[in-house]
Amino acid sequence: MSLVDSPDTCTLPKLLARNARQWPAEPALREKNRGIWQTYSWADYHALVRDFALGLASLGFKRGWKLTVVGDNRPQLYAAQLSASALGGYSVPVYQDSIAAELVYVLNHAEVSVIVAEDQEQVDKVLSLKDQLPSLRWLIYDDPRGMTDYARYPFIRSFPDVVEAGRAFGAAQAGFFEAELGQGGADDVTMIAYTSGTTGNPKGVMLTHRNLITIAEAFVQTEGIRRGDNWLSYLPMAWLGDATFTVGVGLVAGTTANCPESPETVQRDLRELGPSGLVAPPRIWENMLTTMQVKGGDATPFKRRVFERLRRVAEQVELARSEGRAVPFGQRLAYALGEFLVYGPVRDQLGLRNARTCYTGGAPLGADSFRFFRAFGINLKQVYGATEASALIACQPDTEADPNSVGRTLPGIEVRVDDRGEVLVNGANVFKGYFKQDEATRETFTADGWLKTGDAGFVDPRGHLVIIDRAKDVGKLSDGTPFAPQFVENKLKFSPFIREAVAFGDGKPFVAAMIAIDMGTVGNWAERRNLAYTSFMDLSRKPEVATLIGEEIAKCNATLPPAAQVRRYLLLNKELDADDAEMTRTRKVRRRFVAEKYAAVIDAFYSGDSEVEVTMEITFEDGRKSTLTSTIGIHGAAPAAAARQAA
Repeated sequence: MSLVDSPDTCTLPKLLARNARQWPAEPALREKNRGIWQTYSWADYHALVRDFALGLASLGFKRGWKLTVVGDNRPQLYAAQLSASALGGYSVPVYQDSIAAELVYVLNHAEVSVIVAEDQEQVDKVLSLKDQLPSLRWLIYDDPRGMTDYARYPFIRSFPDVVEAGRAFGAAQAGFFEAELGQGGADDVTMIAYTSGTTGNPKGVMLTHRNLITIAEAFVQTEGIRRGDNWLSYLPMAWLGDATFTVGVGLVAGTTANCPESPETVQRDLRELGPSGLVAPPRIWENMLTTMQVKGGDATPFKRRVFERLRRVAEQVELARSEGRAVPFGQRLAYALGEFLVYGPVRDQLGLRNARTCYTGGAPLGADSFRFFRAFGINLKQVYGATEASALIACQPDTEADPNSVGRTLPGIEVRVDDRGEVLVNGANVFKGYFKQDEATRETFTADGWLKTGDAGFVDPRGHLVIIDRAKDVGKLSDGTPFAPQFVENKLKFSPFIREAVAFGDGKPFVAAMIAIDMGTVGNWAERRNLAYTSFMDLSRKPEVATLIGEEIAKCNATLPPAAQVRRYLLLNKELDADDAEMTRTRKVRRRFVAEKYAAVIDAFYSGDSEVEVTMEITFEDGRKSTLTSTIGIHGAAPAAAARQAA
């Protein structure tokens, strides 16, 4: 049964109007401001969208115009997106930490006419680029702090001023908003979401109301999402997953989106809120795990022993449950004790005491990390999707969650695997096409209209979809052994001391890896040993740190097949950074670029060199560039047998 009325004419703003009629006083949005949660009811939310839309109309906003939001998660920015959509426009969210060149490319390619910026920082960034943005007509800001002197710019308006102008416009043009809203249809484009661009410039993915509403309905019905459920809206608004969960699921099911005070307060606000569930990419889960491991390392020896003993109990119980085996009485008793002493307090510290279900997606989460959270009573499940498929394709059922698959396809979605092993998708969630890139659109579909995901995978006997890696990244060692770099990297990143890893091996005799240390945990480790350091580079070059990482790699090798074990490694003297084009804004490695940038390192891995000179280009937030040249040591890694003997 459909959760929306008139699916062929339904739009996101129409769903908002429905919610305002049916549940006017119930909370739709909350925002934490100066320590206090401020609530917007569905009636408030609808009124804000209506008045801001009318204000945009008073500024000349027309059907087909593009509106960009840039900033942290804020009710006003969500409202701005829906306002543009209500008038037949498109929203084009961008990452607030984008460097100048990235912003200019997206804003010009999308022909953005209106930008809604969170605060002075984002306004200044846009102003510095104004001469390069010929289509920009209006710049609207939300936070007034520091904006007094900006009144001299005729194209800048404050959000409240636009809302007030909208009220006046609505009074003079009775019925205008309702007429505009009524013109919208399910197959109208509502958003252009730019892909993360692992292989080049990002492409603008055109998504319709039907796309986002269909996938939200499927997810809500499959996962039992309830009206009034609380969710934390903290992920970048430019990541399509935020639009799918915060906007799509929120409007379809009537859930409440909660915006944290700032990125720095997310963990504290999460704990205070105690949401019904949490959606997070692997990096967030890995950071949570690292925090727990660091705290465990700082505990007394007795507490560490208790924690480790109860952790092993939890993992044994979770393994038995996942395999459908009965849990012995002794383990059940020990688990009950662990729930009181460790598992419950850990969930409370993480802010997940009330979470029925949590989700990880956007990239693979290591199997060890996945099992750890489930063992501690967190119902963590994998979801799989693609921007071109409205962010969701498959999800694991509660009783079938495991680290090796991404679950079953959601209702209404079809999946098949072609003869090359690439996963293909068909359904109402599949996008309309790439904006102004017809050839790229044709190339991403098969002759019979199925979407090519670019992922290699297969469907297992249970009907679960298993993703191996990006199809273009799956290769073979020189002896013909299959090689999937993400599999190795996820194993390495289970270590709290390793923040990022890039594995090489395609066409080579063995696997080698570049490692970026985790500054926080390695720094904490160094301080406890009175090992002085001055910077990331200084710390990464310490022989003691190289030995530490070597021990972690040896542990990892003990869990890998012989051919996949890391034989040589290098510690980078800087973190991999999206500003340096080494990663996307969603923290995915841009492998082709990294392989070119670090070609000398790869050559040194396989030529037997003990060190290599590396010249790196570093990009600052304002677009300035600098180069860094240094000599970095290359180390051998212990094979699995040595790791087992050490254990």
